[in-house]
Amino acid sequence: MQKLVIATGNAHKLHEISTLLQPLGIEAVSQSAFNVPEAAEPHVTFIENALAKARHASRLTGLPALADDSGICVHALGGAPGVISAIYAGEPRSDARNNEKLLAAMQGIADRLAHYHCALVLVRHADDPQPIIAEGQWHGVILETPRGEGGFGYDPLFLDTTLNQTVAEISTEDKNRVSHRGKALRALVERLRAE
Repeated sequence: MQKLVIATGNAHKLHEISTLLQPLGIEAVSQSAFNVPEAAEPHVTFIENALAKARHASRLTGLPALADDSGICVHALGGAPGVISAIYAGEPRSDARNNEKLLAAMQGIADRLAHYHCALVLVRHADDPQPIIAEGQWHGVILETPRGEGGFGYDPLFLDTTLNQTVAEISTEDKNRVSHRGKALRALVERLRAE
């Protein structure tokens, strides 16, 4: 497997995934390079959405495909925003509006525990009966005000309590080491090496 279609149009995700796949000699190419439209994500679980996106990209390109579905799950909100993290405040997508809605929902709530969750699904071909699935979580708390200039999504609100930094303040190197996506990708890479 030398070329892998990454089923995302998100440049941040593509960069994170490409960086971690590079040592295996796998070229990660965005589905947008093949004019693949975004797949529908109608499911209530990260794994089901990731599988749908991977099969869609593989079917339209004829190549192996890797899809990520991830989001932030806030304990006090029953796991919301969860799979709708990117569109929590509706369309068009807006990190600023999503963050505002989350802060409003958390108003007056003492339990600030949350985690990022990532499900990665790799299919060797569109009808692969045994996709490779890897997951990762990153635990922290939701702040009451944003901190930091980096990252995307909810990163300015999500505090890694071990590092005492928000994701928006963490270097890319540290983020790849401790993040939900980094953990899931390392698990996926181990599976690929084993094969």
